[in-house]
Amino acid sequence: MVRILVSVLVAASVVAVRGAQDPPQEQQPSIFRSGSELVRAYVTVTDKDGRLVTSLTKDDFELRDEGKVQPVTLFDNSPVAIRLIVMLDVSGSMTGNLPLLRNGTAQLAKYLRRDDRARLGTFGKDVVIGSSFTRDAGELLSTLPSTIDPEAPTPLWRAIVKAIETFGPNDGEARHVVLVLSDGADSGLTSFRDTFTSQGDVIDRARRQDVMVYGIGMRSRPGRPSVPGLGVGGLQAALGAGMPDPALARVAEESGGGYLEINFGDDLGLAFAQVAEELHSQYLLGFDPPKRDGKTHDLEVKLKKGGLKPRARKSYVAPKG
Repeated sequence: MVRILVSVLVAASVVAVRGAQDPPQEQQPSIFRSGSELVRAYVTVTDKDGRLVTSLTKDDFELRDEGKVQPVTLFDNSPVAIRLIVMLDVSGSMTGNLPLLRNGTAQLAKYLRRDDRARLGTFGKDVVIGSSFTRDAGELLSTLPSTIDPEAPTPLWRAIVKAIETFGPNDGEARHVVLVLSDGADSGLTSFRDTFTSQGDVIDRARRQDVMVYGIGMRSRPGRPSVPGLGVGGLQAALGAGMPDPALARVAEESGGGYLEINFGDDLGLAFAQVAEELHSQYLLGFDPPKRDGKTHDLEVKLKKGGLKPRARKSYVAPKG
């Protein structure tokens, strides 16, 4: 069974429900506004039991920029096309887990809708991302290595940043999402040729490019310890080998994504299914930014109904000029 870790986790049940106390009402039509000036926020709503709620209307939401309520000028609760980059940890501590990765990857294509596309990437000794978006399971599987180097490090943050950079600008036609599976902490620098990348760098890049990050932490079975990276980060990674990095949950929370943990032998395909169901059950809200100053603004989504919990990105970078 997939085990929920923190309050930002993906719901254990992925069945969308209507509030039992809500009176029947006609679904409010979606409101569309075109233009890159809108600030967009994808919102996941769950009830007190962690089940997805998909029957809300625009009037149930409140958007706040730096604490001030903003008029909602865009509302849509229909599924939006997804461009998903799945990054799989193939560091030394994942030795023996290739069958699980292959099985999960083969199932991934089943959870993509007709207009969704995915790319698969891996990170260990190198960070590798497939060349194109696809719905073909065979093409996704072709990115997986045939073996795992038992001494490969865990360049977790560098891998996520590379995935975000792969998307390029977001034209609003499809969601940009990175889904990361890892069983350990970031290794830090393993070579002076690499650029140091921190958790803060990941959060900042995701914010600027409006990319949502989901994390799956895996408690891996013990393998041969990998060679630690340079500095404090490398030492922490060595001490926490085979244990998920709690900082990944923070990255997911800041970007509006979710985080869950699985144990060795759990069904990775089920975890992928939960993430896919959530992504297809979110609300899209938008508003005109009150200031076009190019600065980072705090963003908060509230609900007017009690007993429900929204989850969305915590901040955005305002357009400039």
